[in-house]
Amino acid sequence: MEIKHISHLKSDSLIKLFGLTPDGQNVDSCELTNKKGTKAQIITYGATLTSLKLLLPKGIFVDVVLGFDNLESYINSFELDGAPYFGSTVGRYAGRIKDSKFVLNGKKYQLNTNNFSHSLHGGIQNFSRKIWIIKEVTTGDNPSVTLNCNSKSGEENYPGNLDVQLTYTLTEEDELVLEYKATTSEDTVINLTHHSYFNLDGHKGTVVNQQLQIPSNKTVEITNEGVPTGELVAVTNTEFDYTKTKDCPASIDNSFVIDNNTEVAATLISAKNNLKMEVITDQPSVHIYVGGKTADALTNKEGIEYHAQSGICFETQNYPDAPNHAHFPNSVLKTEEIYHQKTTYKFSKAMILWD
Repeated sequence: MEIKHISHLKSDSLIKLFGLTPDGQNVDSCELTNKKGTKAQIITYGATLTSLKLLLPKGIFVDVVLGFDNLESYINSFELDGAPYFGSTVGRYAGRIKDSKFVLNGKKYQLNTNNFSHSLHGGIQNFSRKIWIIKEVTTGDNPSVTLNCNSKSGEENYPGNLDVQLTYTLTEEDELVLEYKATTSEDTVINLTHHSYFNLDGHKGTVVNQQLQIPSNKTVEITNEGVPTGELVAVTNTEFDYTKTKDCPASIDNSFVIDNNTEVAATLISAKNNLKMEVITDQPSVHIYVGGKTADALTNKEGIEYHAQSGICFETQNYPDAPNHAHFPNSVLKTEEIYHQKTTYKFSKAMILWD
C-alpha cells in the first residue's frame, strides 16, 4: 500500500476537479479502484459517494448508487422540497430532533428548523452541503480516501467546534467501508450516517423487484411527522417484519433496532444481477428509507429519470431524537472522548450462480 498525501495528489491525477461552486470554490473527486475492477467515486461536496460500479460477468459494470453527473445538480437538489441527499455524509445529527431543541448539561439549545417544526439531518447548512478536504489517499490493496471537515461552534446552533474525519475504504473483497471519527471542543451531540440510495439492478430500475431482509425484532415508534415517541415496538405481525426475506417496500421511513452488532444488520438481493449487499455496523439502528422526492426535475446520471422506488437507503446511526430520550443510546460526545462509527457495505454473489 502506498500512502499519498495532499501535496502529491493533484500532480499524478489521483484527485480531479469535479466542479466549481457558485462562489468559485473547487470541489474535487477521487476514484478508488480495487483489483477486481470495482470503482467508487467520492467528491468533496458533502463527502458524497457519487458512483459505485461493480464488475459483472462479461465485463459489464453496474452502478449501484443513485446520483448526478455534475456538481450543479448536487447543489441544487438541496433547494428542492424534500432534498434527496444522494450519497452524502449526514450530520451533525442524522434523523429528526423534535421541535429542533434539546437540553445538554442543563442548557437548552434551539436548532434551526427544516422539517415541520423539527431539525432534520443537521439542519439547513448541514454536513451534506459542506466542502470537505481530502487529507490522504492510499493506493494498492484496499485503496482508501480520508476526508475532513470542521464544524464551528454555533453552526446550526450546535455547541462545540467539531472536527470530523471520514475514511472510505474499498477492499479487495468488494466491501465499501466507512469509518468516522470526531472530536469536540465542548460537549455536544452527534449522529453521523451515510445516505446513498442503493439499487443492485442499476439506477435505471426499481428496488421493489429486489429482496430485503432485516433481522430486527423492533422498530423505533414514530409520529406522523417521523419523530420518535420514545417507544420501541415489536415488528411481529406488522408490515415492518423483515426477519424473513421479502420484496422491498414501495415506501418506508423507519429505524430498525440492531440488537447484535456481530450480525448482518440488513441484506439486499438482486436476482437480476445475482448480487447481494450486506450491511454491517456498530451502530444501534439502521434507518431504511424508500420513497419521497427523488429530484426528477434535475439531470440525473446518464439522463435517467428517477422515481420514488429508484433506490433504498440503509442509514446506520443512533436513534433519531436520542438527545431528548434518556433511555435511548447515548448521543453525547464529551470533550475528552472520540466519536467512532464504522459501517461496511459488502457486495457478493447471491444464491444464483453466474454463467
